[in-house]
Amino acid sequence: MDPELKAKIIDGFTIGKNIRANLKLEIEELKKKGCIPHLAIIQVGAREDSNSYVRMKQRAAVEAGMDFTLRKEPESITQAELLAMINKMNNDPAIHGILVQLPLPKHIDEKVITEAVDYRKDVDGFHSLNMGKLVKKDEDPLFVACTPKGCIRLLHEVGCPISGQRAVVIGRSNIVGMPVFQLLNRLDATTTLCHSRTRNLGEIVKQADIVIAAVGRAGMVKGEWIKDGAVVIDVGTNPVEDATKKSGYRLVGDVEFDVAIKHASRITPVPKGVGPMTIAMLMDNLVISAKRYFEGNKAPWTYLPIKPQVPVPSDIEIAKAQTPKQIKTVADELGLFESEFDLYGEYKAKVSLSVINRLKNYKNGKYVLVAGITPTPLGEGKSTTVVGLVQALAAHLNKKAIACVRQPSQGPTFGVKGGAAGGGYSQIIPMEEFNLHLTGDIHAVAAANNLLAAAIDTRIFHESTQSDAALFRRLTTVKGNKREFAPVMLKRLAKLGINKTNPLDLTPEEITKFARLDIDPETITWRRVVDTNDRYLREITIGQNDTEKGITRKTGYDIAVASEVMAILALTTSLKDMRERLGNIVVAQSKAGEPITCDDLGVGGALAVLMKEAIKPNLMQTLEGTPVFVHAGPFANIAHGNSSILADKIALKLVGTKNPEEEEGYVITEAGFGADIGMEKFFNIKCRNSGLVPNAVVIVATVRAIKLHGGASPVSAGQPLPEEYNTENLEFVQKGMCNTIKHIQNAKSYGVKVILAINKFTTDTEAEIEVIRKMALEAGCDEVALTNNWAEGGKGAVELANAVIKACEGENNEFKYLYDLEAPIVEKIETIAKKTYGASAVELSDVAKAKIEQYTKLGYDKLPVCMAKTHLSFTDNPLIKGAPTGFTLPIRDIRASVGAGFIYPIVGTMQTMPGLPTRPCYYDIDIDTESSEIYGLF
Repeated sequence: MDPELKAKIIDGFTIGKNIRANLKLEIEELKKKGCIPHLAIIQVGAREDSNSYVRMKQRAAVEAGMDFTLRKEPESITQAELLAMINKMNNDPAIHGILVQLPLPKHIDEKVITEAVDYRKDVDGFHSLNMGKLVKKDEDPLFVACTPKGCIRLLHEVGCPISGQRAVVIGRSNIVGMPVFQLLNRLDATTTLCHSRTRNLGEIVKQADIVIAAVGRAGMVKGEWIKDGAVVIDVGTNPVEDATKKSGYRLVGDVEFDVAIKHASRITPVPKGVGPMTIAMLMDNLVISAKRYFEGNKAPWTYLPIKPQVPVPSDIEIAKAQTPKQIKTVADELGLFESEFDLYGEYKAKVSLSVINRLKNYKNGKYVLVAGITPTPLGEGKSTTVVGLVQALAAHLNKKAIACVRQPSQGPTFGVKGGAAGGGYSQIIPMEEFNLHLTGDIHAVAAANNLLAAAIDTRIFHESTQSDAALFRRLTTVKGNKREFAPVMLKRLAKLGINKTNPLDLTPEEITKFARLDIDPETITWRRVVDTNDRYLREITIGQNDTEKGITRKTGYDIAVASEVMAILALTTSLKDMRERLGNIVVAQSKAGEPITCDDLGVGGALAVLMKEAIKPNLMQTLEGTPVFVHAGPFANIAHGNSSILADKIALKLVGTKNPEEEEGYVITEAGFGADIGMEKFFNIKCRNSGLVPNAVVIVATVRAIKLHGGASPVSAGQPLPEEYNTENLEFVQKGMCNTIKHIQNAKSYGVKVILAINKFTTDTEAEIEVIRKMALEAGCDEVALTNNWAEGGKGAVELANAVIKACEGENNEFKYLYDLEAPIVEKIETIAKKTYGASAVELSDVAKAKIEQYTKLGYDKLPVCMAKTHLSFTDNPLIKGAPTGFTLPIRDIRASVGAGFIYPIVGTMQTMPGLPTRPCYYDIDIDTESSEIYGLF
């Protein structure tokens, strides 16, 4: 070819090769961050042209360092089977791009298949949502079809101006013509779309500065039509007979190349023009998809307006007056992908744990704990403060903020306290769904707990009625002609030191050791649970039916949220970890003193199956539309009283940052009851399990509670407040601050910043608030903020939010635990009692002493301690207020939650099954049978 003409060739092969080389470098950087772009192709049938195209794409993907999956399916595959395969790929978070190689067999609707590919993985750019957004001027598609994108990229690569130029596109296919026409329009070219039936096509082409031919007819565009100096992009790939070629044909474009090259300033050849760019743009789209998935395709956060009324209506009236956002919208704003959440109706969703792995290289957001002073029986608005704080941070200060709270038990909901959705204009909505069942996690906990309880008594019954040989024979299964152990049984064999996997190889002695757990009924600690305050189940006798052959024993029920299964749910860090913890639950001892575990009973896997969905945190929203994770509900005065580690970890990543220059958001998590219980357990149990370190602690106080600790009259739920709570009384406030100061000092001892939030009531006076502020600051509190979010929503917590932002500046490098895990059990109990509660001594019952000796022998002495104590006092006596010192703390019993990973001393008369009062909340709760509306909930 004439050297002068070579300068006019647009070398798509070299340009595409360079683009792919740059993409390879970009992929290497992504891999360092833990993101590997993954292309999946489905090919139906074995057409030779399809084979060729797929091979090219596979080669390009592998050379670039991408993961590649090819599913080759027979031509006989049904449309339903193909759709199921696509759906599976849509929901696979490891796959970033899906391509169904066309054409498809005639019995399959190509339009249906193209639309079935998730538009966020549509790297071909053929989905109607991506094509449609290309048409709308104010919308941007997630992907542009590869060939049109390649055409525009070639124009940019050769420095061809587009804005203001006259362009002609010949061909109106959805694959090339129409999208490239829209792309040129977006770049401000004056564009004419032509096709094979356009009149005076030659005259139109002669006016064009840019010609893009994509009509699919060899030589249809005559060379003399090309304006001198025009740029020509020839998309056509047409086979024409050529006896000199081995294949018998050669490929030519839509443009008469030999003539056009004499007029055009630039022109693409066929082949090695647009073709290589199509592959390069496919790779580019895939990298874009992987980055978008890795970073999260976050939509702008939107908030719901509220119009506070005076006086403030009931909680349920306020909640029902607000229309929540669709929970899918909340998920989109957080950057979650559809494969990462499951909808439970319109306003609830469960979030996949895979989010943690996807965002593992993100820096966590700021981590803030909300605790409280020792409350009155009425509660002091700690949950309300959590909600108001995130509303203030997000909806009013434009910070990313997520609340993490526990799921409420039906016990308090229908008992005394009522729900835990917050209150007033700082609530989680829909509040009735939040407080009633939610997504069934507590029921899953109860089902798992009670399955284990049934397994214990069943095993005792069968061991008492069968010989060792019969028991062994029934425990092992026969598959075909082979007797096998269930997989869970291998763990017990290893524990017994039996290194055999074939049941037939066991000796008679080994058979006895394996088959007979020989549970000592007197040592069984596992109780059944129910999610209702039912005092008459505190102690029961089971086995009284004649069918149980006289095998009876005393046991009892706990409330479901006190179950060790619930504690495990809250403390677990993965599905694998949860399965291991469930299997390690110790339920009793053998008569020889050996611990009997859940996996010894063979039921650990079944428990994990029941908890499979419960492990996923629940996503909801506040009254102002800010996101909330609701997950796990361990009682604070029995278990450790904090929401799940998994919810906190997911939230911290979702408000986290991918580079140091970005500002992190905030995760506000709540510890149940007073800080002496919930906060202490948060630090010494939850933080130890999670490895997370808080940036700051907010302690919630009310003038009402402070007055109670200062000597004011006792208060009771459902009774009018005594007069001193409705009028100014500085003496009660000054005396009662001892309780608040003790909590501040306790929090400071962990090396964290402390903010006191004064939850304002209408009866509080400025003088009372000023006394609290002054005394708190003198006690070492870092910030004091007044909140009025119950009456005003997030606006009423802006002062607190600003205090939190200030306290969270910098990293927390001074955090420390209260005690060393290596310390003996007694020392850990005494450390909590003396340093946190103010006790001078601990009194252990004989039962507690025996348990300490027993647990130490079993190696449980290195576990943290979870005190089961009243939340209404630093002491064991709920009537003793303030911050007493010099008292003796009685420990009546100690139990071990080995699966959860703590031991819990029971202080005084603390019950693990609450009772109902004379007038429970359920008197007021009912339903409108016409509208199905709930009323009287709060």
